Amino acid sequence: MLEFEELSQCKLCPRECGVDRLQGKKGYCKVDGQLIVARAGLHYWEEPCISAQSGSGTVFFSGCNMGCVFCQNQKIASGKAGKYITTQRLTEIFLELQEKGAVNINLVTPTHYIYQIKIALKNAKAKGLHIPIVYNTSGYEKVESLKLLEGLIDIYLPDFKYYSSLVGKKYAKVNDYFEKASLALEEMVKQVGSPVFSEAGIMQKGVIVRHLMLPGYLQDSKNIISYLYETYGNRIYISIMNQYTPLQEQIKGFPELNRKVSKISYKKLINYASELGVENGFIQQGETALESFIPNFNNEGV
Repeated sequence: MLEFEELSQCKLCPRECGVDRLQGKKGYCKVDGQLIVARAGLHYWEEPCISAQSGSGTVFFSGCNMGCVFCQNQKIASGKAGKYITTQRLTEIFLELQEKGAVNINLVTPTHYIYQIKIALKNAKAKGLHIPIVYNTSGYEKVESLKLLEGLIDIYLPDFKYYSSLVGKKYAKVNDYFEKASLALEEMVKQVGSPVFSEAGIMQKGVIVRHLMLPGYLQDSKNIISYLYETYGNRIYISIMNQYTPLQEQIKGFPELNRKVSKISYKKLINYASELGVENGFIQQGETALESFIPNFNNEGV
């Protein structure tokens, strides 16, 4: 672990809390400098071009630099689930997922482990890893940190959570989410370019931006969709999600979040995106706001 000396004053994410994660101190991300993974397996509930029929080789890392009060993956975001592993073991996991038939390697909440991931990916590629690499993130990233991964990531899958700084501050104690997320997205698009798909329709390169609609925040969602389309047009895909799930224990003190997104509000947002001209996109249909869609973080495959 001493090889990652930058973690002694960690400033990997925009929080820049500067703690010495090498000495066991935990940053805003709720984890120290050791690599912790809560699950590694085939995942079938991403966008169709990411999961395909074979499944996405998803690695769920513990910890998160956002801390949104409504997080569906709170068990791992809090750093309370997962298993300590070495960088060598992470390399092996990547190769094992490829052997299982994964169409890609999907790195979920990876920001605070960028140094370890970079080494593991390089080693795995040297040993035959050839499927696309997906960087699945909250979107709250530093451009300088993303540049460390240039040439190693094929697909960026960021969230774009908040347009208003007031909303970001209320639910994630972050004042500059839009500023940092927009700069990060610019770097992501610069690195991987326009979307590229295989003949089977599986994404090989590109950016898919996810936006999770929150109950009562239709205008904030419209502002995000408008910004994304006016800035990038069809150079990115936009995934508009209605799967917000109110988890009672987490949203105490936020009564406005104690409900699902209404079908009417979601339809209004989809219609708005269509009127803007959005063509490269994904929407969710049916019952997606269910706790049963939240993975079981039981150290599978770790």
